[in-house]
This record gives sequence, C-alpha cells and structure tokens, in this order.
Amino acid sequence: MADHGNDPVVVIGLGRFGSSLALELARRGTEVLAIDSRPKIVQSMAGRLTHVVTADSTDLEALRQLGVPDFYRAVVAIGTDLEASILTTSLLVELEVDDIWAKAVSREHGRILQRVGAHHVILPEHDMGERVAHLLNGRMFDYMEVDENYALVKTRPPREYIGIPLGESNLRRKYGVTVVCVKGQDEEFTYAGAETVLAYGDVIVIAGKIDQVERFAELP
Repeated sequence: MADHGNDPVVVIGLGRFGSSLALELARRGTEVLAIDSRPKIVQSMAGRLTHVVTADSTDLEALRQLGVPDFYRAVVAIGTDLEASILTTSLLVELEVDDIWAKAVSREHGRILQRVGAHHVILPEHDMGERVAHLLNGRMFDYMEVDENYALVKTRPPREYIGIPLGESNLRRKYGVTVVCVKGQDEEFTYAGAETVLAYGDVIVIAGKIDQVERFAELP
C-alpha cells in the first residue's frame, strides 16, 4: 500500500480553520495548494503560502484548470456557506480525488457531506467543545476521543493504585481501563508494564471506553 502521508494537499477555504491547517501543513514540509474565492483573503496569505489562488471551488472547470484531480488528498474547509461546502465536496468526488476531508459546522451538515462522498468529516468546534467540557469537569489534564466510544485520558493515578505493581492491581478488571504510559516527576513518559509501580506525583495516560475512563479519572 502506498504511503501518501507527505503528498501535496489541496486546502479549499481559508477561514480560521483552513488557514491554520494550510500553514501547519506547509510548516511541516507538505506542499499545499490553497484556494479561496475571496481575493483579500488570498492576498493576505500570499506571503505565507507558496501556492495560494483565488478561484470558485464550485466551478468544476476551475478546479480542473488548477490541477486538483492530480492531488491524492483534499480538504474542504469552507465554513458558513453550506451550499458551497457540499457542492465543492461533490465536485472533488466527481474529479476522483482519493482522500477527501470536509469540515462540517453541525452533525447534520456532516451527514450530508458523507452522503455526497467525503471520506472524513471534521467537526472542529464540536470536538474542541467536547474536549474542553471533559477537562473542566474533572481531574483530567488532557482528553482525546479516538473513536465513537473510546478515549485516551491524561490524569493522576488514584490513591488506591499508588505503590502497587500494575500487574497486581486488577485495574483493568475493576474499571475496564488500561494504563498506557506513565511519567514520573522530572521524567519523560515511558510505556507502562505489569511491573510498573505508580507513585504520588506521577502522570498517567489511560485508555478505555469513555464512561470508564471518566469514572476512573474521578477517583480520589
């Protein structure tokens, strides 16, 4: 299977999300073709991105002339214009772009984007709001949902598991979570094993179903 990780990427729509994405990809050495219909936005990005053009992404011929069908991956980062977002995504499907990512402003919008052919739907505002809510309501330092009902959480070990080797703790049987790695004070993260003993001041990363990691992170 071919690795397309560093292939050039088309980013369509240069609002806050699209601009940040395009600049970060460029910073990481990925060639980016950035497209927006607003000349002022394009002009403001011209000094920061190598390839940035003004074009109507709902025009099939314009996308062809820009060479969009030659790209393996494209991101539709159009924000509030839902019609343009959906039409642009459907045109990328028509142009047989292999890997289409599309930003949605709601779950309903996301479902439509999937129906017209988006391979990945991004809900940045929803996802960030959900993440911050988890961080505000508990003892978590970080939270990342990796699937619909599965998450990784960075937190402190509960008192009852201090000083006990993980292999003897029955932690997974009791709470359904796995300690993936641990970071002692003034140390770097290391993988956790059966012989790992947690200490006060440690930071751990746990994995499990969302309700289980939430319950575990609330333990004193």
